[in-house]
Amino acid sequence: MARKETSENPGRLKQIALTYKMTRRVDSKVGLVVAGVGIVTFGVLLAIGFLIGHPVYLGILGFLLAFLAMAIVFGRRAERAAFGQMEGQPGAAAAVLENIGRGWSVTPAVAMNRNQDVIHRAVGKAGIVLVAEGNPNRLKGLLAAEKKKMARIVSDVPVHDVIVGTGEDEVPLKKLRTTLLKLPRVLAGPQVTTVNDRLRALGDLMSNMPLPKGPMPKGVRMPRGGKMR
Repeated sequence: MARKETSENPGRLKQIALTYKMTRRVDSKVGLVVAGVGIVTFGVLLAIGFLIGHPVYLGILGFLLAFLAMAIVFGRRAERAAFGQMEGQPGAAAAVLENIGRGWSVTPAVAMNRNQDVIHRAVGKAGIVLVAEGNPNRLKGLLAAEKKKMARIVSDVPVHDVIVGTGEDEVPLKKLRTTLLKLPRVLAGPQVTTVNDRLRALGDLMSNMPLPKGPMPKGVRMPRGGKMR
């Protein structure tokens, strides 16, 4: 057990170090902010300890709370930096959906057009959520077509659509997970499984696409409908 814990610690420390380096490239003040939060938290608790005559106890408590505060602040700034790097990148919404948590089943790229506007599907207790990324004007038609296709087999299930972006009536990437989790729950666990099974009959873009064997030929274009030419 001791050897296992020892071998895990370097991995965790390395991961933290890599996360810090990545965050610092986007947020150059992250080190100063995190250190400042820790010093202020510890200083306040220690000062209170001297005032009430228990500097040792409050100093220990201050150290623990300072460490916790630093971890929280660092985690939030690291998350913000990660979303900042992903913003506008193709497939960014799918990456967020894949980490939405338990209770959700995600199928990336259920629909796509030649302009690489894409729709991902998430199924959970809130029903079906179609998450679209790309040009909002083109996505409206793509969303309508996907809803019409699903209506044949899941007409009794609520369907929500979300367009990821920074424009009006769009959801920023960093708020995508929160937006889905705030949706009202209308399905029970067994119903979610049933809906997933029915939707699998539709397949997705990647499973329906007749990909040739071997290397992808040069000059292949994606026409409307998602089939290769």
